[in-house]
Amino acid sequence: MSARRRAELLIITGLSGSGKTHVSRALEDAGWFCVDNLPSALVPAFADLVRRSPELHRAALVVDVRERGFLEAFPAVYRGLKARGGLAPSLLFLEADERTLLRRFSETRRPHPLAAAEPAIEGIRAEKAALAPLRKMADVILDTSRYTVHQLRDYVRERYDARAEGRRMAVSVLSFGYKHGIPPEADLVFDARFLPNPNFVPRLRRLSGDDAPVVAYLKRQPETDAFLKRVLALVGYVLPRHEREGRSYLTIAVGCTGGRHRSVMVANAIGAAVRQKGYPVRVYHRDVGQG
Repeated sequence: MSARRRAELLIITGLSGSGKTHVSRALEDAGWFCVDNLPSALVPAFADLVRRSPELHRAALVVDVRERGFLEAFPAVYRGLKARGGLAPSLLFLEADERTLLRRFSETRRPHPLAAAEPAIEGIRAEKAALAPLRKMADVILDTSRYTVHQLRDYVRERYDARAEGRRMAVSVLSFGYKHGIPPEADLVFDARFLPNPNFVPRLRRLSGDDAPVVAYLKRQPETDAFLKRVLALVGYVLPRHEREGRSYLTIAVGCTGGRHRSVMVANAIGAAVRQKGYPVRVYHRDVGQG
């Protein structure tokens, strides 16, 4: 008889309004057993249930500041889970920028849990400061500022789908602009800022790395060819080794200054090369529309 594989427990936390409910629902659709707002004191008992159960191979919990005393109690609870055997716990921390969070609270007309009688911005800033130590403990940090609900569900499905046993590792290739911040979910980051910048070519400035004139301009630069050869060689080397370690998902990020030209072109090239190797690939450009 084969041994039962180690059960997985995903704990979802982060800023209010960052999409924790959407992630939980997407996990349920992907075959996970999910519980929302479980008190920290009950998390060890729930973990024991998951560890012993022959049915609950993958379970997820949403925990956050809605629980009184959460900030004081949860860090020790999570460290205790990590120290115990028979379970693979991980902490997913969701966040978003202030402007996005303010818009979401305005759209839902719900008060912030830490600022019921004050402007939402006060609660947002207080919560961000209070959760900073917990953020440092996270295994994965995901900024949902530019995710639609559908994109967030795609992210969950690709990274956590419980029905994906035996499938090849999914690869996400993301372009971004450094002036908008490095995506915290990235596993590998490549910096393309040294390449000649099409933004300084008037006829190319309003185009993007998706457009043929920009691609042609960059391909004419010797640095581009040399950079791509080295990047693709490294990616080709590390992907099968990450897959061999049992990873189901890997995010490759490519950045330039604004995220409009160079990073987009390079991300597309990486995505095409990875797809040729037989991996399921999703390419998206986080900041191409930021101006």
